[in-house]
Amino acid sequence: MKIKSIETFSTGYVSIVRVKSTDGYEGYGQTAPYHANISALIIHQQIARHVLGKEIDKIDQLSEDIIKSEHKYHGSYLCRALSGLETALWDLQGKQLGKSVYELLGGENRQIEVYGSSMKRNISPEDESERLKKMQEDYGFRAFKFRIGKNFGNDVDVYPGRTEQIIPTVRKALGKETLLYADANSAFSPTRAIEVGRLLEQYGVVHYEEPCPFPNLEWTKQVTEELDIAVAGGEQDTDLVQFQRMINMNAVDIVQPDICYVGGLSRALEVANMAEKAGMVCTPHAANLSMISVFTMHMVASIPNAGQFMEFSVESNPWAEELFTTKFNVYDGKVKIPADGPGWGVQIRPEWLEKAMYQISEN
Repeated sequence: MKIKSIETFSTGYVSIVRVKSTDGYEGYGQTAPYHANISALIIHQQIARHVLGKEIDKIDQLSEDIIKSEHKYHGSYLCRALSGLETALWDLQGKQLGKSVYELLGGENRQIEVYGSSMKRNISPEDESERLKKMQEDYGFRAFKFRIGKNFGNDVDVYPGRTEQIIPTVRKALGKETLLYADANSAFSPTRAIEVGRLLEQYGVVHYEEPCPFPNLEWTKQVTEELDIAVAGGEQDTDLVQFQRMINMNAVDIVQPDICYVGGLSRALEVANMAEKAGMVCTPHAANLSMISVFTMHMVASIPNAGQFMEFSVESNPWAEELFTTKFNVYDGKVKIPADGPGWGVQIRPEWLEKAMYQISEN
C-alpha cells in the first residue's frame, strides 16, 4: 500500500490532512493549531515530495526520513506540519486493518481520567476558583490545572501578587482532596521559580509546569533539584535529542511531548519510551479539544508510564467544536476514547471540509 495523494483543508486555526492510498483507503490527521496556512504550505512544498509513492507500513521511519531530508529546515514548523501527515497515516493504517490506533499500539479501550486544564490568566483568582468549582460539581473532575505567572514574563506577573493570590484561593475553593497542577509557561527565573514552588508545596500542589523559559534546561534543573513538587516540561520541544538530554540530566520529573508539536504520534511515543527507560512519567500536552485530544487519548491508553490524568481543556474553542462528529462527554472526571469506526474513531464533518481552503499533492 503506497501513498497516492495528500490533501489539506485549512482555516486560520487548523489544517486537516487527508491521505489516500493506492488501494483506496484514506486517513485523516491534523497539524498543530494556529498559522495553519503555513503548515499546509510546508506539507505540499517540503514534505509531500519525500513520501508520495512510498509504502505506508513504517510510519516512524517515514517521519524520520523527512526530518533528515529537511535537516536545514528543522524545528517547530516542519514538525507542526509533519504531525498532520503522520497522524493521517495512523488513521489510514487503522482503517486498513480494521483496528483503532490504540489497538495498533497494543493498548486497551478504557475510560481516560482527565484533569480540567484552564488556559486563562486574564481572570481573577476568585472567578477562576468559582468556575473550576462549578465544573467539578458538573463533571466530577478530581484534578485541575491553573495558570500562574505570565507567559515568558521574566518574573513579572499578570498583575502584582496574582500568583500569590490564586494558589491559596483555588485550594480553598476546591478542597484538600482535589489534585492541583500549576502552569507557569516559562514565567520565572530560577530564584523566583523556587520561591513560587515552595508556595505551591505549602498548598499541596503536585505538578509544576514549565517554571523557567523552556529552552534553558539548566535553569529548570535548578528548580527540580531544589523542590519536592514534580516539575514538568517539554511541550514546546521538537528535537528528540533535546528530549533525551532533558531526561538524562533530570531537568524535569515529568515529560510532556505534544503530538502535534513534536511531529506526530511516533515521535511522541519515542519520547515516552525514553522516559520509561529512565523511570519517568510521560503526561502529553493537549491544550485544546481538537484532534490533539483524540490523538492523546489513544497514546495514554497505550503507554505504561502515562500520568494519572490526561490534560483536558475546559475552554470553549468554536474552531475546534465543529471539526468532527464526536462530542467529548466528561462524566465522573473521565472521557471515553472515540469509537466511531477504526483508526482515530472520529469522523471529520464534510461541511467543515467544504468551507476550508483546499490543496492537494498527488503522485
